[in-house]
Amino acid sequence: MSRVPDRAPTRLRIPKQVRWTLSAFLLALVVLYLVIPQLEGAGKSLYLLGRVNVAYLLLGFGLEFASLLAYAQLTYTVLPKGGPSRGQLLRINTSSLALTHVIPGGTAAGAGLTYRLLGDFEVEGADAAFGLAMQGVGSAVVLNLLLWVALVVSIFRRGYNPLYGIAAGVGVLLMAAFGGVIILLLRGRHHAVEIVRRVGNYVPFVSGDALAAAVERIAERLRAFLDDRELLVRALVWAAANWLLDAASLWVFVFAFGKVIPPDGLLVAYGLANVLAVIPITPGGLGIVEGVLIPTLVGFGASKQVATLGVLSWRLVNFWLPIPAGFGTYLSLRIGEGGWRRRVEDARQEALHPVAAPGTPDVPALSGASPSGADPENRSTSDSEPEPRPDRSAAR
Repeated sequence: MSRVPDRAPTRLRIPKQVRWTLSAFLLALVVLYLVIPQLEGAGKSLYLLGRVNVAYLLLGFGLEFASLLAYAQLTYTVLPKGGPSRGQLLRINTSSLALTHVIPGGTAAGAGLTYRLLGDFEVEGADAAFGLAMQGVGSAVVLNLLLWVALVVSIFRRGYNPLYGIAAGVGVLLMAAFGGVIILLLRGRHHAVEIVRRVGNYVPFVSGDALAAAVERIAERLRAFLDDRELLVRALVWAAANWLLDAASLWVFVFAFGKVIPPDGLLVAYGLANVLAVIPITPGGLGIVEGVLIPTLVGFGASKQVATLGVLSWRLVNFWLPIPAGFGTYLSLRIGEGGWRRRVEDARQEALHPVAAPGTPDVPALSGASPSGADPENRSTSDSEPEPRPDRSAAR
């Protein structure tokens, strides 16, 4: 009787259909219980659309685009010199932003896409990983600082709100996590590298030594980055410009419908929405941002109709417009420089001029080519014409 071999324990994997179903269910809950209640009465005030100032809407769109430019400049600042240009980074960031807006918890997927596109522009893996980490950490730190300053001003002016404590608590946890990683890389670098090497050796298709070398380089770049005060200040300035321009766009869209929101109230509402949107429930915080922004702006003096129309108009350019724009920029990156065109050209050159392995005789590049590798179509006239016969009369 043959013995049945023991089966290796299998990991419990949730089918993709189940994950998408759960994500759609959570999205439906957010829409039903957060968004739709805020839309009640908006249809009764559609007359506001006829009174909207189109010039302010265009200004809001311009501020949103300026926010994307500031974020591209932030990426340019934290990456080493000689990498992609600012225009290329703008297209890379827009492509990543589009992906994060269509996948629940898509921040990781967007970072992976950015990492891959940076690799197409010959940015080394450790440099790309460091740039993405500093970009994300710097943006989160600046956002929380803006929120805390606005909360302090708002509490003194209007009193405390329980929602403030929730958002501030989420921000504290994020800052503590970031701080722990930075301290580990700076003061416990050797231990961190050893841990990463050991873990990497157990991961399929991953080299522990290569992973440890990447972490070592990230730690070195982090130390150099923190020691360069001018570079650090520039990165924080561009991160602040990205958030402030985005918040200014929201302010202009609300103002286009006739309501002026005080700066501290705007930053509190904006900061609360973006900090809570970090929770990976819906793509890009869809439903969460709207569900937090609208009632908070109402609490700061805007009518429900104005807050609803202003926020939805802002989200049109902040959330929805980057999706088709990102699809277009991704195609431009894949077809243009660093993409398919370069790969096709490299393949064509390899086909025309193959590189022979060491120790092997030269092989003609094309059938019919001369052993020297010359193109048969460009042979000299002496090669193409028959050799003249010797003059036999001289030998007689």
